[in-house]
Amino acid sequence: MMTHTPLLGCIADDFTGATDLANTLVRNGMRTVQTIGVPPSGTASGTAKVEADAIVVALKSRTIPAAEAVAQSLAALQWLRTQGCRQFVFKYCSTFDSTDAGNIGPVAEALLDALGSDFTIACPAFPENGRTLFRGYLFVADALLNESGMEHHPLTPMTDANLVRVLRRQSLGKVGLLRYDTVARGAGETRARIGALRGEGVRLAIADAVSDADLFTLGEACADLPLITGGSGIALGLPENFRRAGLLPQRSDAAEVPAVNGHGVVLAGSASRATNGQVAHWIAQKRPALRIDPLRLARGEAVVDEALAFAADHDQPVLLYATATPDQVKAVQTELGVARAGHLVEQALAGIAAALKARGTRRFVVAGGETSGAVVQALGVQALRIGTQIAPGVPATVTLDDAPLALALKSGNFGGEDFFDVALRQLGGAQ
Repeated sequence: MMTHTPLLGCIADDFTGATDLANTLVRNGMRTVQTIGVPPSGTASGTAKVEADAIVVALKSRTIPAAEAVAQSLAALQWLRTQGCRQFVFKYCSTFDSTDAGNIGPVAEALLDALGSDFTIACPAFPENGRTLFRGYLFVADALLNESGMEHHPLTPMTDANLVRVLRRQSLGKVGLLRYDTVARGAGETRARIGALRGEGVRLAIADAVSDADLFTLGEACADLPLITGGSGIALGLPENFRRAGLLPQRSDAAEVPAVNGHGVVLAGSASRATNGQVAHWIAQKRPALRIDPLRLARGEAVVDEALAFAADHDQPVLLYATATPDQVKAVQTELGVARAGHLVEQALAGIAAALKARGTRRFVVAGGETSGAVVQALGVQALRIGTQIAPGVPATVTLDDAPLALALKSGNFGGEDFFDVALRQLGGAQ
């Protein structure tokens, strides 16, 4: 049985975040389709009804100006409402990536306004990947957010672990805290506290969560809120709300996707600790790898052509990476500027992906949210069916095309050191 009217509409501020959220929904029994951006009006994809329980619209809005992020998010909301969605999720990174100018606060408040709602929670917790919230402070494993490496992020350096303070600096409305001791007492107490916060004029409340059980509690307590915001973990409890209401059947086929055979490639643009480790592991296994040097790109050298020739010289998947240490990243940004350095790498890897697709590559493993966004746009991907989990937060996906592609779109911080090999195997075909 297939639900022809989607129940849950989700707006994600980057591409890997979208697949992360979709992965959570699929694992909890919702057949999920992810669109790449808002389908254009007047096109078949823009007017056709999506046959799924949940839809996730993947934007590339995390680091653009706040006004543009708001406009894109509102357009996504409008399209999701035409699809018939009953509840909405605004998904951002589990490390709350943003600046004092936005974009989490401005987008959340704009979505609340559009839905005629006065309150929502903000909970980026993802305990399975070590992101927990206690008394409003975000931890990454055992470290506070500002001591986790995120303080060195090139675009959104996170230097304050107190998310109440962070969200206050980028919001117009009152920001409060839904504390752990309340959440620990269950959904009824949590609903009551939400009512009290609303009575105090709080519009956005950071919600504590240190375990998946807390996220299920929050999901149940927020069943009647039009909008919920957070990381992918906040969606854990939402499918059961729809089942309790008789709107969602039990499913055993939520993660079914077609098999895709063909050559594979790994493209890494993230500079995160996890991706650095994954690149090092691949190279240590004496697997073919070639570094994409942004300084050479800036000089107009034929780096893309060299990468394509390198891939053609090997009969196994190759790694093409711009991943670098924080010191290397800083040196490049000092010479080229932050925006130009990132743009050069994204466009190079996107161009490589498009050329490899034209040559028959069908399996793509991509590391980094911004890189993933550039790559899927270059590949002409419009929508993805979400399959089984490869690693926490990263599902296998298959495009909804006559000649499908298989993709693993990984947030930079996710996955074990052997992630690239594991992903290539799970995407199917000979390695």
